[in-house]
Amino acid sequence: MAEIRDDRARGLLDVSDGGEVAGRISYFTLDGRPPALVAVHTVVEAAHAGKGLAGALVREFYAMAAREGVPVVPLCPYAAKWAERHPDEAPATPAGLIEAAQAQLAANPELW
Repeated sequence: MAEIRDDRARGLLDVSDGGEVAGRISYFTLDGRPPALVAVHTVVEAAHAGKGLAGALVREFYAMAAREGVPVVPLCPYAAKWAERHPDEAPATPAGLIEAAQAQLAANPELW
């Protein structure tokens, strides 16, 4: 059974499968008003591919943002495609937040 764990301090949302980390979303919190959670990169280890773990991670990322009352900025191509396919679970990103997130990432490349 897959287990998802948020490590906010490190900006990682990990999924474990069979007791080992099988994948993750790297993310950061956008500074500003409103704040937002910014998905930068989603990866699943090859040995765990095809199990739906990437989708489970993105679904939980959006659910986590909803619980916190903040929008998601899907800079990660996988997260952006997932959001397009699941508009009922992935509200559109408010105008201006994508550019703000890109600027924050450019100014702080260590967030990647």
